[in-house]
Amino acid sequence: MLASTPDPMMTSSSTENTDLGIRLCSESKDLLTSHTGSTYYSSSRSVSIWTSAPQTAWEIYHKPIFVMSVGGAFFFLGSIMTGLYFAQITKKTCNVLGPAFLSIGMMFLVFGLVWLPILKEKRKQKSMSRYLRNHKPPSFFNL
Repeated sequence: MLASTPDPMMTSSSTENTDLGIRLCSESKDLLTSHTGSTYYSSSRSVSIWTSAPQTAWEIYHKPIFVMSVGGAFFFLGSIMTGLYFAQITKKTCNVLGPAFLSIGMMFLVFGLVWLPILKEKRKQKSMSRYLRNHKPPSFFNL
């Protein structure tokens, strides 16, 4: 008698599981199709590859110019503080801060000065690769 009548708990849980599985599957497909195309390329850093607008010189070189400006300011301030220390005008703060500002300023200046040629070379390589991509070699065997 028990084997002939199906258990109502078994049938309801199995239909709920299949309904739940179908719902989850359809929801995951909706999520995949709606978000993949819009967020994949917009969140990547290589968006500039897909756009063809050329960058201006300021957009390329503004970061190293800013780093060199900050380094120059620190170097100048460190020079003044070190000069005040050696002129024996002030001793307490200039004793430590003068050489510290000199070294920090020199570090930022050298970093910015090294960064500029790297960016120039990178820009040259990009333009060269663009040229090679767009340039088709002459075909002598096309008849």
